Amino acid sequence: MCGIFAYSGPRTDAATMILDGLKSLEYRGYDSWGVTVKQNNGKLFTEKHTGKIGDSTLPQMESSIGFGHTRWATHGGVTEANAHPHADWHGDIVVVHNGIVENFEQLKSNLIDQGHKFLSETDTEVIAHLAEELMKTEKDSFKVVQQVKAALHGMNAVIMFFPKEDAFFVFKNGSPIVLGKGENELFLASDPSAIRVYTADVYFLEDGEMLSLKGVDATLFDEDGKIKQIEYQKLAYEIEDAMLGNYPHFMLKEINEQPKVLQQIIDTQKDIIQDCADKITEAYGTYLVGCGTASYACLAGTYLFSKIAKRHVNFAIGSEFTYLIDFIKKESLVIALSQSGETIDIISAMKEVKAKGAQLSALTNVLGSTLYRLADHRMLLQAGPEKAVASTKAYTAKIAFLYLIAHALDKSYETGVANLSKAILEVRRIVKQAAELQEMAKKITASNNIFVLGRGVSYAAALESALKIKEVSYIHAEGFAAGELKHGVIALIEKGTPVIIFNPEDETYEDTLSAAHEVKARGAYVIGISSRENAVYDQFIKVENCKDATIIPNVVIAQLLGYYLAIERGLDPDKPRNLAKSVTVK
Repeated sequence: MCGIFAYSGPRTDAATMILDGLKSLEYRGYDSWGVTVKQNNGKLFTEKHTGKIGDSTLPQMESSIGFGHTRWATHGGVTEANAHPHADWHGDIVVVHNGIVENFEQLKSNLIDQGHKFLSETDTEVIAHLAEELMKTEKDSFKVVQQVKAALHGMNAVIMFFPKEDAFFVFKNGSPIVLGKGENELFLASDPSAIRVYTADVYFLEDGEMLSLKGVDATLFDEDGKIKQIEYQKLAYEIEDAMLGNYPHFMLKEINEQPKVLQQIIDTQKDIIQDCADKITEAYGTYLVGCGTASYACLAGTYLFSKIAKRHVNFAIGSEFTYLIDFIKKESLVIALSQSGETIDIISAMKEVKAKGAQLSALTNVLGSTLYRLADHRMLLQAGPEKAVASTKAYTAKIAFLYLIAHALDKSYETGVANLSKAILEVRRIVKQAAELQEMAKKITASNNIFVLGRGVSYAAALESALKIKEVSYIHAEGFAAGELKHGVIALIEKGTPVIIFNPEDETYEDTLSAAHEVKARGAYVIGISSRENAVYDQFIKVENCKDATIIPNVVIAQLLGYYLAIERGLDPDKPRNLAKSVTVK
């Protein structure tokens, strides 16, 4: 949630660069935006708006330093006054901020008592006024920022701009900030993908650290205010990976990239996968933890570990895991799954895991992310940038990792590779023949409800598939364990209700087929996804039997269906309403 982009350097088109940087971060979700730059004539320029950036442009001006922000409303409604950046009363200190200042009400009350007047309802504006108040007695901006940093409670990332000094000060706790170093120029962003257009050399700020940027010089300070060496690392992916190319939407592009991503896991990750399997063998209790789509990958993992490796692995939703933390011991292993590596519910829970002395493995897509740095053992999905809000290729990459880890535990790794390779062929075929799914979307686009049923690992697939459909099409969709129909769910079936049945040829086949008959008898429009056709299906989509790896092509079908339902309903599948790519506030 929320995006930040800042620039300091010799270029004279900083305002345009910053606006372009914000556009590259739109996928994170936002409802207002703003830009502040110091013009080369010394004047400060600020422009703020509600809604999306769209085709917006900024007035022509020469500027070499400034920043911008896309805001997701938390404190205060969606208004221009609440949009970032925010300044003190005199405009000497300008602030953008991600996250939440938990003690802002007390700080604001104290500042009002001292005569400060506020123009917004935000917690962010308090930061600027607090700095203004402190500068009445302390003229050193570095020391003022240190005091501000110490005064704020909560998880946040803050950039304070002092225009008279051409200086940025940056600090964070929880929310991500990355520094990019170009050719005699510096960049700041909440996501490295916004910087990659200009440089591959980046540094991910650690919690408690502070950056000072003056001109093209960056200085890093530790928690105690002592100077640290900045150790830059190179981003692995190419610029083209983050571009739309010839696709109409990022979601469709990322669905189509899945065969390449999955093959890369097979080709490059065997040692990492075996290492994780060894860690599970050594641990006393293993836990899979994730949020949203990642949680459904974790649930699928519990079935895969049980069936393939005959091993019990616990599963918990990230936002609930804190309430189960008492089970964790030093001998435990927690495997946290997150595409961004910045999901606040995961980060908060994993800090508690670390505090208990347990081992933490991270399966994430972003090198240098908070989760990646926090972990004892790291696995990178290497799926490339995922810019559509609804996760697709990162989900199937997580399933591939868990599937192969299960086979590594079972000492049947090559069998797993063979089945996954067959699944990759099926995904290639499905994305090439997506026209069938586009036609299906036309048939069911007017539906008020869509239900998805499965048993075993297909139950996890049903949950993820329903999530994809409702995320991007806004049709109410629910995934259920097929065996739960008679325990209440079947009351929701009406004549014509689309019911998607995942029915692979595994131990669940006959029982799931019975569920198809049950909903058909109540008038449902039954869509069967299986390797075997049956008369009970009103529409049949064939997926070759890839053993337990069949979950991957099955879910790809639902991804495409969700995409085409969004298109049929005139919606933007890349940026669903009310959603953000990375949830960085609780």
